[in-house]
Amino acid sequence: MAKIYAFDEVSKHRTIKDCWLVIDGKVYDVSPFMDDHPGGDEVLLSSSGKDATADFEDIGHSDSAKEMMDKYLIGTIDMSTVPKKRTFVPPQQVASNANKGSDFMIKILQFIVPLLILGLAFTIRSYTKEK
Repeated sequence: MAKIYAFDEVSKHRTIKDCWLVIDGKVYDVSPFMDDHPGGDEVLLSSSGKDATADFEDIGHSDSAKEMMDKYLIGTIDMSTVPKKRTFVPPQQVASNANKGSDFMIKILQFIVPLLILGLAFTIRSYTKEK
């Protein structure tokens, strides 16, 4: 028998390490799938804390993706506890994921800038030696 969850309980699970989704009245714990999701963990986080059925259907998932969902199914949602209208609440860890791109750029710049300076120094040295 599947466990029935109230919306308040499901909406507490909105982090990369603990992410639950509500799709078609079912509750899925997608925490183990965060790193493997083709759209990235940000997509899953942005669908947490609400009824994500429309988000899921809008993407047009394949049959194999739909079959894969069974292993993440943990219960059903008590639909009487789901708010009819919900104000947007940003996922708790999207900001830390958003920094992944900037962290990567900082590492690249830390590598490239010294190379550019070294190249410039050699160019100046070669130019001043010729004169």
